[in-house]
Amino acid sequence: MGIIGNLSSDQLHSFNSQGFIVLESFASPEEIDAMMKRMEQLLHEFDCSSTSIFSTKNQQQSTDNYFFESAENVSYFFEEKAFGDDGNLRQPKELSINKVGHALHEIEPAFKKFSSSEKFSSLMFSLGYKRPVIIQSMYIFKQPGIGGEVVPHQDNSFLYTEPPTCTGLWLALEDATITNGCIWAIPGSQKNGLVRRMIRGEEGVSFDRPLPTYDQKDFVPIEVKAGSMVVIHGDLIHQSFENQSPKSRHAYSLHVVDTDGCKWAPDNWIRRKVEPEPLYVS
Repeated sequence: MGIIGNLSSDQLHSFNSQGFIVLESFASPEEIDAMMKRMEQLLHEFDCSSTSIFSTKNQQQSTDNYFFESAENVSYFFEEKAFGDDGNLRQPKELSINKVGHALHEIEPAFKKFSSSEKFSSLMFSLGYKRPVIIQSMYIFKQPGIGGEVVPHQDNSFLYTEPPTCTGLWLALEDATITNGCIWAIPGSQKNGLVRRMIRGEEGVSFDRPLPTYDQKDFVPIEVKAGSMVVIHGDLIHQSFENQSPKSRHAYSLHVVDTDGCKWAPDNWIRRKVEPEPLYVS
């Protein structure tokens, strides 16, 4: 295989202690440019006559077939505040999209090249993954003025394996700051385990428990420069606020699970028709 981990012992200690680490300059300017330009092209070609809205606050609303089928497609989801009372977009579609997902890493070459790169696999190897698969990928826009709040959550809630193995990889394509909606997290909160799961049933998805209440002063902002990768433990409590600034906050987000010695939960929202290919097998 020949993969060598690229995290230091200090970085691994910090990750295990805090539940996240920031890897500065993980993506090159050329990689960022390739992904952003391809997304610009995709949006230009996208026919928005058929729309789906993604609620960042109440994800139980996002249960139509378009959402479920996005697991193996490149699908487009609008911001809740993108439409006026007349049902039409308030501004151009390029400034109205919440995210595009959830199989960019499989379908779109610019995203696939980055996601299957040796440095990406080396990162997963450092974290102890034996047969990792990227289970979903998203291009998140966090649009100026209307980029929605993402409530406190854990990635394992949505992408559950037994035992839990999800890790979030959040790549800043633009600078992420307090003013334009950077990630906030509760350091060490991953040590308390998973608090709830989103379950897919016959009538859509629902959570098995209410959202706990968190003290906002426990959260710390994770401000990063473009090109930085935030590695997020699957049980870490994290969130982001609305983008009320005039600057967007584009990011490429991926979630990886292991498929060695663990089982993909059949009641996850993602039910793939084709098994994803592992990044490597160790």
